[in-house]
Amino acid sequence: MTTSYGKLIGASLGPGDPELITRRAWTILQSGARWLYPVKKAEETSYALSIVARGGLAIPDDAEQLIFPMTRDPEILTKAWARAAAHTVELLAAGRDLVFLVEGDASTFSTFGHLARVVRELVPQVEVETIPGVSSFAAAAASTGVTLAEEDETLAVIPAAYGVGVIDHLLDEFDTVVLLKVKPLVDEIIELLDRRDLLATSCFVEKVGAPDERVVRDVTSLKGEKANYLSLMLVQNPKRTRGELRRGCRSRKEALEAASA
Repeated sequence: MTTSYGKLIGASLGPGDPELITRRAWTILQSGARWLYPVKKAEETSYALSIVARGGLAIPDDAEQLIFPMTRDPEILTKAWARAAAHTVELLAAGRDLVFLVEGDASTFSTFGHLARVVRELVPQVEVETIPGVSSFAAAAASTGVTLAEEDETLAVIPAAYGVGVIDHLLDEFDTVVLLKVKPLVDEIIELLDRRDLLATSCFVEKVGAPDERVVRDVTSLKGEKANYLSLMLVQNPKRTRGELRRGCRSRKEALEAASA
């Protein structure tokens, strides 16, 4: 007997404001698909679930959590991902669609992409749909009035965990740099921005779109504070020739010829 699997759907909810949930995601949430939502540990409150709840939708009785622990231990992570994917396949085998709730955008630094990939490795015939949404940095830029890029200006988006050495290099290469998940490195980043004289053109945003959203323009005031996990920085380098990476001293053709020489 051939199993008829349900569809796995990643529903992007935006970073915190339920009014940023797209019409497509809103429709899917009310389609009768079973809800799955991520947590870091059992019985913990889900931020993604809270976004939907603030939007006024009742949480279904059969909504179920998937645990994705906050650790860099590869053994723990591998086991957790395997359990989550196996359970997801088990639920899909009932033939009912599953909608996985994703804060922000499901294609940008999201657990959904990895979950979907592992599920497809286990059962290649499972259909996957990704519903796009508003990313945290796009919402933060709108909230603070920062323009991320104009015309041929350049933009880099990276997790701050790459370290201040990489961040320092990117500030020379890009007009605007977005630093995600800055919590562990706030003090080090502030020191770097101070050395680069970029404090005045940097902005810290925490839990954008949520009721307790926090915007800090005087980023030096954050020194010694513990930032929330859902925090980022927008950094612009006005001293750089805007769009220099694209216009540059060499054309695209010349750059390719130099690389192949």
